[in-house]
Amino acid sequence: MRVAEKPEIAKLPLFREMQDEQRERIFSSSFLQVFPPQLTLFELGQHPDFLHVLVDGLVELYATSAGRDTTIGIVEAVTSFILAAVVTDQPYLMSARTIASSRILLVPAALVREVVKDDCALMQATMRELAQAYRDMVRALTDMKLRQSAERLGNLILQQDHRQGGTGKVRLKTEKRLLASLLGMTPENLSRAFGVLGSRGISVNGPQITISDRAALEAFVRPDPVRENLA
Repeated sequence: MRVAEKPEIAKLPLFREMQDEQRERIFSSSFLQVFPPQLTLFELGQHPDFLHVLVDGLVELYATSAGRDTTIGIVEAVTSFILAAVVTDQPYLMSARTIASSRILLVPAALVREVVKDDCALMQATMRELAQAYRDMVRALTDMKLRQSAERLGNLILQQDHRQGGTGKVRLKTEKRLLASLLGMTPENLSRAFGVLGSRGISVNGPQITISDRAALEAFVRPDPVRENLA
């Protein structure tokens, strides 16, 4: 990592509370690289050589079986992925590829496991990221089991509105094909779901979604009773 890059990376949640000596130990062996869109970063079953930290851009996590693939998650900056495989020193359960041009920090996996033993702040940050990933998984699984397709789409729109400032103006960050895969739908079902939501308080203009009647949308979607904490 170049010297000029270190102050920016030192502010990232995973590293900002670390001891200076241990942080420098991490940085001296890490690489900050820019990857083009649609580049496979790693594949399901591979052993993790690096912890990936998304600094800028967008990454798709997906799984493949019998010639079919499905989107498991969309990673937005700034966060690591897939931390669980690195911590447990186990093969990846998902593949990853860039959606947009992405700046990613590559930290040697073995070094992460070494330093986390010596640096309490890194250990706590690692625990927080693992816990947040678990909570995100529970939300996604609950959504899939308890909501119909249009309700899942509406819930995602409300979640994105919350993350984007709660203004009622939501910008989709991925193409609708990926959004359909993430929600467990076909593109045709996604189009129908948008049609259903059109009479329940939203309007769509390309990637831009406007929530015109929040009460009607929430009554239909039944949003999560436990609000995501963005602090």
